[in-house]
Amino acid sequence: MSSKAGQAAQPTAEPPVASDAPGPDPKRWLALAVLLVATFMDLLDVNIVTVAIPTVQSDLGASAVVVQAVTAGYTLAFAAVLITGGRLGDIFGRKRMFMTGVAGFVLSSALCAAAQSSEMLVGGRILQGVTAAIMVPQVLAIIHVSFDPKEIGRVVALYAGMIGLAIVAAPILGGVLVDWSPFDLGWRAVFVVNLPVGVAALVGASRWMRESKSPHAMRLDLIGMLLAIVGLLLLMLPLMLGRELDWPAWSIICLVAAVPVLVGFVFYERYKTRKDGSPLVILSLFKVRAFGAGVAAQMLFSTVPAGFFLSWTLYLQGGLGWSALHTGLTAIPFSLGVPIVGTIAVRTLHPRYGRHTLVAGAVAMMLGVGSYAWIANRAGDGITSWHAVPSMLLLGSGMGLLMAPLTGLILREVKPQEAGAASGIINATGQLGAALGVAIIGGIFFSALASNAGPQADKVIPTVRAVAPAQAGAIRACATDSLGQADLTKVPESCTTLLASTSGTSQDAGPGADAKTIGHTLDEIRSKTFIATYSTALYWAAGALVLVTGLLFLLPHRTHRPEKRQA
Repeated sequence: MSSKAGQAAQPTAEPPVASDAPGPDPKRWLALAVLLVATFMDLLDVNIVTVAIPTVQSDLGASAVVVQAVTAGYTLAFAAVLITGGRLGDIFGRKRMFMTGVAGFVLSSALCAAAQSSEMLVGGRILQGVTAAIMVPQVLAIIHVSFDPKEIGRVVALYAGMIGLAIVAAPILGGVLVDWSPFDLGWRAVFVVNLPVGVAALVGASRWMRESKSPHAMRLDLIGMLLAIVGLLLLMLPLMLGRELDWPAWSIICLVAAVPVLVGFVFYERYKTRKDGSPLVILSLFKVRAFGAGVAAQMLFSTVPAGFFLSWTLYLQGGLGWSALHTGLTAIPFSLGVPIVGTIAVRTLHPRYGRHTLVAGAVAMMLGVGSYAWIANRAGDGITSWHAVPSMLLLGSGMGLLMAPLTGLILREVKPQEAGAASGIINATGQLGAALGVAIIGGIFFSALASNAGPQADKVIPTVRAVAPAQAGAIRACATDSLGQADLTKVPESCTTLLASTSGTSQDAGPGADAKTIGHTLDEIRSKTFIATYSTALYWAAGALVLVTGLLFLLPHRTHRPEKRQA
């Protein structure tokens, strides 16, 4: 959030737009309800989509790139526009921009729900990210100017509670909507659910929300924003498309070109600072060691849950055949651990143990990731939700320990007048990290899926006695082709030929396994390939957490132990 809410101003007799703090708003609690509903809608949408991705892939025939883009497109657009969205509210009015963002979010949700192709869905998700970046920064800014400082603690507690509710509800509601499929909507229901919620927020905002602007708003930096977007696209597109297209020349050129564009962004931000003091990113903040290290830790940490849950969903639904609801219910321990342990961390553990609380969180997440990889390999396709409970609890609790106090620790050495700009950078880099996590860990997952299929087929086929030597090669080719293609829902020609050779009478089919046995064999190869691939993705996630742990030691370590009184 880049709001610069500050000094109080006197209200005018008929203010179409109030200044930053015109006094207590008599309808502020009703306005707060609207803000909390919008917050819930945004967070619900971010987390609910992951559960629906395998169904989307099956229905639209989406490739691996589209699967990544459905998630990364949203987060990348959100990160790129977030700081500018906050400034739009400061300049043109927070209520106006909040309603604009909500209206855009509703329309883009409708576009996603109506998508007839994977390209249309990705476009809708990018538009959702842009409109969310306009809506979300206004929430805390409006809270700041609407409530008395004595009320802020209670308001923030309600805000945090709504965040926790959204985290807990998203995977369960997503599973229910996909499996129940109201009005035969299927996965589209996870987007349709935003429509009545968004319309209600618009009606409430128009009736109960008061307008406000910042008297000292920073100017827009559209050139800086465009340079950042171009640089990030040059970096992200090759990461998502390169593997599938066998790294063509243009993908390497884009990666190389990203460097001068991002360097040019830094130079332009310095020029913008000298010109009018309104750069998109205040680069002087990075001279504070704790801020630079903290932002790096935030970005790197954010890659882990984003990449983890994408690969986790594909592993359970695409590899083991679990339903969306079954998958969502399995996430409950994680969803409970984040808000509950996060609250304890902020109120008790971090004030007493300082930076060690965050380190403990990173270690707990590493243990969660490592234990999940171990149990996935050990239990194989017989794994149940109960097997995952300890690992998911460790992941959720560790995330609560690390994420909840991190922002405050990063901001500790930042000047108060720069806290708003610093918060905007922290939030944007967190979203950018999530997009990178989807692209990198997702790319690793799909690459490993293709490379693991052959070795797993070589292990499974010899254990099936009915398979004739002549069939072994055909089964292996079918398995490797189906798991190595861009669209995992398609049936490759090698599989069509294999099944056709066993579909006739026993005399026509010749010696060897029948179609049913071959089907079971292919299913076993598929599940074992997904299990091995998921473990590979988890090892990379654990590696990222090791780096995060190292960066955490660069943050300030201050404890708040009660001072002993001298006798």
